Amino acid sequence: MVARQLDDRRTIGSGRRVAVRESAADAPIDDVAKQIIEQLREDGRRAYGTIGKAVGLSEAAVRQRVQRLLDAGVIQIVAVTDPQRLGFPRQAMVGLRTSGDLERVADRLADLDEISYVAVTAGSFDLLAEVVCRDDDHLLEILQRLRTADGVLSTEAFVYLKPPHTPR
Repeated sequence: MVARQLDDRRTIGSGRRVAVRESAADAPIDDVAKQIIEQLREDGRRAYGTIGKAVGLSEAAVRQRVQRLLDAGVIQIVAVTDPQRLGFPRQAMVGLRTSGDLERVADRLADLDEISYVAVTAGSFDLLAEVVCRDDDHLLEILQRLRTADGVLSTEAFVYLKPPHTPR
């Protein structure tokens, strides 16, 4: 997935800054790491002590493992927003056919505020972009901007009728 490039340091929790590396080679993904990841997927703010009890480790051991996973870029701890509550009740997935440098087109589109993410894909579309907007008029405006963007040949919009279901 191509998305807005983030600083190579991230703020998590109580304001700690965490360096994120490109490679996951430093973080072993064993069964315990997978259990820790699952605990954090359920609740990204879950206490290390609570996670430790669930996976059979001490709080300190969980803290160290989570830090290694963060440092290696295996996981990120982020806030997930509800677009509807933020004033963006209309969502759509837009398939784009492009020409030229695919990565450059994707990077430019990812810079648009209304685009949640851009994914490079195989199949009928070169890119998929998820957009959030205030209403149908705003969606139409975004589609017009996408259709006239350099490197975009055509678009096809798939409007969400119900909010996306999230994995459990």
